[in-house]
Amino acid sequence: MGLATPETVGKLQTTLHAKAKNSPDYRFYTLYNKMYRSDVLTFAYRLCRANGGAPGVDGQTFDDIKEYGVRRWLDELATELREKTYRPEAVRRVMIPKPGQKGRYRPLGIPTIKDRVVETAALLVLEPIFEADLQPEQYAYRPKRSALDAVEHVYSLLDRGYREVIDADLSGYFDTIPHHELMKSVSRRISDGQMLRLIKMWLEAPVEELNEGGKRRRTTRNKDTGRGSPQGSPISPLLANLYLRRFILGWKVLGHDKRLRAHIVNFADDFVICCHSNAEEAMAVMRTMMGKLKLTVNEEKTTICRIPEERFDFLGYTFGRYYSYRTGHPYITMSPSKEKSRRLCREISRLTGREWGWLDEKAQVARLNRMIVGWSNYFSLGRIRRAYRNVDHHAVKRLRQWLCRKHKVRGQQGSSRFSDNYLHEQLGLVNIGMLRRNRSWAKA
Repeated sequence: MGLATPETVGKLQTTLHAKAKNSPDYRFYTLYNKMYRSDVLTFAYRLCRANGGAPGVDGQTFDDIKEYGVRRWLDELATELREKTYRPEAVRRVMIPKPGQKGRYRPLGIPTIKDRVVETAALLVLEPIFEADLQPEQYAYRPKRSALDAVEHVYSLLDRGYREVIDADLSGYFDTIPHHELMKSVSRRISDGQMLRLIKMWLEAPVEELNEGGKRRRTTRNKDTGRGSPQGSPISPLLANLYLRRFILGWKVLGHDKRLRAHIVNFADDFVICCHSNAEEAMAVMRTMMGKLKLTVNEEKTTICRIPEERFDFLGYTFGRYYSYRTGHPYITMSPSKEKSRRLCREISRLTGREWGWLDEKAQVARLNRMIVGWSNYFSLGRIRRAYRNVDHHAVKRLRQWLCRKHKVRGQQGSSRFSDNYLHEQLGLVNIGMLRRNRSWAKA
């Protein structure tokens, strides 16, 4: 989460986690009052403030709260929670384009700042409890775990011979999580009625969006259908993890991992099942289990990939057979997917467009470096040389074009005046091909 956890909040979380870990069947019955503790609520506000984000349906911004008085605002919120008069507002819904999928969008819910702060306070209390129960195959939204850990787990399974891979996709997972079954998963650990009531209110909150005419329209779809957890709210990732845990735990309890020699690796709503053989049977079992969980498998996007003859993508990496640059021998590894490299190059092109000619050269290079280094920090595993070379080449080309337009330099003069050496040594444009030799620079 970025910010250092206050000592008192950390002590509370450690106590809750230890109790949950040592007593797997224990149900926590006094949690609600911990949410409105001054230290918890203040830290929740600081986390939300650091994350930024657009205002919700009430239009209130962090600047508005600062002008009103943060301490005063938090004290009033604590009073609402203590007196049980707090009620969540509607969630503002916007449609975000899906990267690399032209014409396709995913819904994003934007709660009000007040609701985000309360949800974050609840998350600070609930996360240590459920963290003790989540399965080791789950990597998303968890302390000391990352998407790269999931990528490395998949690679280790492939390396051990699990090369029939079910590349699974769930249709609208966040929007289809059934409330009744989800609340059963929550109440298995939580018996605090006020906390359960609060979670149910967030799940059933109305959704506000703009219709085709630009007018606001509110719906109660989640409440009416008894499904959905707004993607974008602070509490949603934990609830999503908690519900998918039922599938992953069930897979192992029923013995499918050993009987079928098939292992799951999960990140949020993405997961793969790496099989030693019997992928078709594992696929059928997975479909049956998802049906019982009232989740829908996207049949068009769910496929079986056989390594090394085929390749598959997971979390931005393409897994499959590659050939050694030095010897030409084949080996199994992963590399940044072509789409992820192309997307970065498109963003570099956008940031070096004509409309940015007013920027200072150093400022332009600094923002390009931030984006490129951030990309290379994630795409640092497996076969990266070609992807890095393509990105470096594109960044040099686009920055040189930007400088030529800015300084009205034409033709061959641009290549000599703004040489590769000048761009890297004088302006400081990062060369990620060199970062392979010094990853500490990339992670600085």
